Amino acid sequence: MTLQNYNKNAETKDFRATFCVFMEKICNFAAIKRKKMTEPVLQYYALGEGVTAFSTTRQGGYSEGNYGAFNINRYCGDNEEAIKQNRHALCSLLGVDDNRLLMPHQVHLTEIAVVDEKLLELPAEERQEKLDGIDALMTNTKGVCVGVSTADCIPVLLYDRGHHAACAIHAGWRGTVKRITEKAVAKMVAVYGTRPENIMAQIGPGISLDSFEVGNEVYEAFVHEGFSMERMSKKYKTADGMGEKWHINLPECNRQQLLEAGIPEAQIGVSSVCTVKQSDKFFSARRLGINSGRIFTGILLH
Repeated sequence: MTLQNYNKNAETKDFRATFCVFMEKICNFAAIKRKKMTEPVLQYYALGEGVTAFSTTRQGGYSEGNYGAFNINRYCGDNEEAIKQNRHALCSLLGVDDNRLLMPHQVHLTEIAVVDEKLLELPAEERQEKLDGIDALMTNTKGVCVGVSTADCIPVLLYDRGHHAACAIHAGWRGTVKRITEKAVAKMVAVYGTRPENIMAQIGPGISLDSFEVGNEVYEAFVHEGFSMERMSKKYKTADGMGEKWHINLPECNRQQLLEAGIPEAQIGVSSVCTVKQSDKFFSARRLGINSGRIFTGILLH
């Protein structure tokens, strides 16, 4: 075979491979367009006048398999066209533009971003770069929905009735042990002049005490940070019955942070949903694997 013929064969193979990928994308796009979608089903929370607070469920939407049916998280491997259609459906339901539905790229730390008109005016790609490595969003801008993505981690929503400001927090165990919820309240106080006694709070669907088995190193991390473990943990027998393992109550850990921040107990709601036990309606990474959809818990100011 001559070098010229070899190059032609290589070019043909490259073209065929590119063409196959292109055709696969076209077929996926057509299948999604043909799919009949029901309206997204949301779980709403009553936080006050002039605000819509909610968590998405797995009902409605275009995604399939472990992403089915409603997922808008772009960082978990779902089909991009399905995500686009799901975002469109959610925005239509909420009555907001797509560029005003914001979700950060979370990394289980405690960075909190303020969403204002300056951020919203940035090009979409630059704006998303600003939200990379962020685990909580706060805003006082009307017509903006800020939210976080979870699948067993704990989402927390805050609404300051006095200053019409809101915050959405992603609290996995790492963020919880670093007290991200407490820090978010403090940042609202610093940025908006929020008074904790004016905050309405909601802890959304997440993993329960029964389902959150942890290793000793996780338990010790909470102890080291001064958490009252007699209130927030319990030992359960292991599945094989041969020993015991610690379980931690993440919703309670975050509720205690809200109380310590000065929010009245009567103004803190806690979802009864355990995502592991109710993975048919809510996404659970422990039950479905990490290659699955995510719940979006958001708050929209009117």
